[in-house]
Amino acid sequence: MTNSLAIAEDIKTLRQVEEKLGLTLSFNGEFFTEWMNELPALTEAEQVRLEQVRKNYLYQISDGILLEETVKMVVLSPLLELAGFYQAPYKFKTEVSVEIEAQGDNEEILRGRIDALVLQDRLWIVLIESKKTTFDLELAIPQTLAYMAAHPEIEQPLYGMIANGSSYLFIKTLGKQYAISDLFATRSQYRNNLYQVLKILKHLGQIIAYR
Repeated sequence: MTNSLAIAEDIKTLRQVEEKLGLTLSFNGEFFTEWMNELPALTEAEQVRLEQVRKNYLYQISDGILLEETVKMVVLSPLLELAGFYQAPYKFKTEVSVEIEAQGDNEEILRGRIDALVLQDRLWIVLIESKKTTFDLELAIPQTLAYMAAHPEIEQPLYGMIANGSSYLFIKTLGKQYAISDLFATRSQYRNNLYQVLKILKHLGQIIAYR
């Protein structure tokens, strides 16, 4: 008999990602260079806008936690707009339902629904509610990997961004391997890390749209 399990409840650690999904961390330095190499330059206007986005977020968060919808309006939506994702050829899916057969002898099917924006089936943008801004994004990696692993074409690269307004990181999966970028924090004393986040989003957007 096949057991139906909830991804959110049954995939909480990277060990479970490896044991149930067969995904392993790649230690090949060339596996995920897309978040570092060939990044586009930003215009002066884009930099000015990102400075304002950062100031807006820090102002709004100064009184405490922010609801998810506020983070979407203040930070995520401007980033997606600047990356060109509201224009052709990009298309979104939201509230995506997925299922994947777990490895092992127990005939388990993992199912779930993720509050994510999926572009062209290949870029997953996962927003963690900002009431969990103290929530380590590391804890969101296993569940995000589980959703990405459910993609039917595992032999093509998939990309993900996990964000909570305060921090951002990027993920790549290909076959049964994955890799993770550095963490980019909105609150940085010496530079606006949203510059790098936007550059990476633009570059990944070019990859999924034209390759």
